[in-house]
Amino acid sequence: MKLPTESIDRIIEMAWEDRTTFDSIKFQFGLKEQEVISLMRREMKPSSFKMWRKRVQGRSTKHEKLRVFQKGRFKCSRQKQITQNKISKR
Repeated sequence: MKLPTESIDRIIEMAWEDRTTFDSIKFQFGLKEQEVISLMRREMKPSSFKMWRKRVQGRSTKHEKLRVFQKGRFKCSRQKQITQNKISKR
């Protein structure tokens, strides 16, 4: 499957984010964890890939099953609610 450059860039960005799970990437782009790893290996410099891989391996926040905080649809519990295009006050 050939992905547009914008999608590849967004997948890489999401993969680097600590709180974005591989399940989120699969939901949005249809790529399994192994496919994300292959994409990262293909698109990044070897040293950057090794750094990312070391960082991600075993990280509980990258795997939905290992998370301990409240499950929500890809949203942090501290994220502000947006109502009618205005940020609501707490």
